[in-house]
Amino acid sequence: MTSPRPTGTTTSTAAAVEWPDPATPVLARRRLNPAADPATLSVFADDHWNLTPGLFEAHAATTRLNLRGVPAPFRDPVKHYLWQIINPSPVQRQQSQPHPQLALSTLPLVLPRLTAFALWLHGHHVGNFGAVTEQHLDSYLRDIVTSETSSEHKADLLIEVRRLWSHREWLPESMRLPAAPPWGGDRPRDLLGMRVERGVNRTPRIHTDTIDLLLLWALRYVEDFAQDLTAAFDEHTRLRPRSSIARPPNRAPRRGADQVRPDLGAYLDRLRATGGALPGRRRGDGTLVVDWAHLTRLFSAGDRALQRIPRLRQLIDGSGLPVADAAYLEAPITGQVAGRCWRAAPISYNEAPRLAALLRTACFIVVAYLSGMRTGEVLNLERDCVSHDPVTGLWLIKGRRFKGARDEQGTKIPEGEPRRDPWVVAEQSAHAVAVLQRLHQHRLLFPETLHALRPARGTANSRIGQARRPSGLTLDITAFIARVNDHAHTLGRPHEVVPADPCGPISPSRLRRTLAWHIVRRPRGLIAGAIQYGHLHVQMTLGYSGSYDSGFPDEQAFEQWLYRLEQLTEDHQQLLDGEHVSGPAAEVYRQRVHAGREQFAGRVLTNIRQARDMLTNPLLQIYPGRAMTCVFDQTKALCQQRSAADESGTTPDLDDCRTTCQNIAYTDRDIRQLHQRAGRLQDLLGDFLAPSPRHARIRAERDRLHALIRDHEQDQR
Repeated sequence: MTSPRPTGTTTSTAAAVEWPDPATPVLARRRLNPAADPATLSVFADDHWNLTPGLFEAHAATTRLNLRGVPAPFRDPVKHYLWQIINPSPVQRQQSQPHPQLALSTLPLVLPRLTAFALWLHGHHVGNFGAVTEQHLDSYLRDIVTSETSSEHKADLLIEVRRLWSHREWLPESMRLPAAPPWGGDRPRDLLGMRVERGVNRTPRIHTDTIDLLLLWALRYVEDFAQDLTAAFDEHTRLRPRSSIARPPNRAPRRGADQVRPDLGAYLDRLRATGGALPGRRRGDGTLVVDWAHLTRLFSAGDRALQRIPRLRQLIDGSGLPVADAAYLEAPITGQVAGRCWRAAPISYNEAPRLAALLRTACFIVVAYLSGMRTGEVLNLERDCVSHDPVTGLWLIKGRRFKGARDEQGTKIPEGEPRRDPWVVAEQSAHAVAVLQRLHQHRLLFPETLHALRPARGTANSRIGQARRPSGLTLDITAFIARVNDHAHTLGRPHEVVPADPCGPISPSRLRRTLAWHIVRRPRGLIAGAIQYGHLHVQMTLGYSGSYDSGFPDEQAFEQWLYRLEQLTEDHQQLLDGEHVSGPAAEVYRQRVHAGREQFAGRVLTNIRQARDMLTNPLLQIYPGRAMTCVFDQTKALCQQRSAADESGTTPDLDDCRTTCQNIAYTDRDIRQLHQRAGRLQDLLGDFLAPSPRHARIRAERDRLHALIRDHEQDQR
């Protein structure tokens, strides 16, 4: 229920706003997830508010607000304020378009900042928000400025006060801050006297050596080991309901001794014929014993029937078979690394779920890293999301987006919305999706648990979403690295050990940032010796993965800006150190480097839009190529220029560079590369068995390189 608006409020909005009673649901005007348990819904009087029933993201964690930390005199006012934020009336939503409705997942960040303000007021003997004066706000600002915390956290604390003020007309008089905007309406960055940078991705990229070898092993799992792992997990899944610990409704029917005996005899005969062994396990003291639990699973026998029924036990004891050191499954090992089986022994029953989880992690790495999707977008992918366009040859993945999904009023759509266009991905990502669809039967590709078991009656789960959580993925990737490093040592390939990343554990969000870095910095590099970054760049710019709606080009624009500045700094220093430049564009090169250094030195960006705009500046149109430097002028370029929709302006295609182009300059660094290429060509001329036309082509190219080197050296004199 809700009550009329308290007295002491403005009349223009009084009819539009209702106020909660103690029994009013916390999520009164929020759409609820159909999977939510009505018994978990919180009401206004509760001091712990469960917001989880209003979440729709499959990867979302349980979200709660603990209001006990708010000082008692402020607790009900804070509840009223938060309830209004959670449940704005239609009039509030219409009038608050510049400030869209907050997502429920954001509120756990809002509450502690608001609590900090309430604690400060309580400590300074201010009884309610309505008693706050401008002098109080100035004192709070001084304490925030001198506090031992980051500038960004200080700004967040100030923003929360301003958010409370912006809702004053919807609050009773006892909760209204002073009518004038706090601190004269100045921005937090100005109030703090320091730069508060937002919108710039500070996520550290993964070190090149780490990501290359991590992806190498992820691709091996997906392409070489997946058949073995899915077969073993299928067998494990088939046997699991027969386990003695399985409970209804997941438990398979038990068979009687007379039904088990002929199958058991045939099983023992087969082991003797093939040189097999009984399933075993090691006790805590290292003693090897028969794994009776696994035999129970194999024959769906009654609990301990094989141990206690004489006619069954005698068959086993009298078989004369050895006991294996584990309960191995029948799934064969077919995957290889460099012509050698990737493991010496079959996969055991207890090992199969752990290896299946590692395969799920490998699939996540391949899909997330080679697509550039956000973590939440990957975790919300569903079965049958992949298609192939035979006309363009592109692999496409359809899915949902949650970030930026808003209705006409600017309110977040909690269910998200389907992407208007699919992502364009590498074939390896499409293959990883196919592996996941074989691995389990869930609707989501990345479920929290791989077992498709029904929950037992009476069990409750406060979390609605059934996808793996991002925090769990960080642990998954850490475990995956530990396992593949064991593989590398076992297979005698220490050079393929994944080195520790300098920035610590690899969180899933770092994959997206790293892909953007590699596309910009290593356009001709290789991913795990197989996938060209340049090829991925082309795919992403052709399809939706490269449209600005996806957000991924923003990552690229920022990386391109950083790379151009680093490049400009290096070029400027080389000129100061006496580096010589020759070629038709030499003078333009020197002018751009000196002028660019003057204009951009010390420049700091505050958002991605600035990066995209500044990338088009003519002073930054210098591109290192293969033993040459392109000082790009679109009117003179002879190459097939790139002008895809996702890129900041037209750029040269360095793979199509023409030797007669007037945009070419040669630095001393380029000339050193020309010397190396000429030396390799000279070595090829020593092959006297090569046909004469080939000799002629090699000699002509060598002479051309020597002429370029000679011209550069003569021009230097």
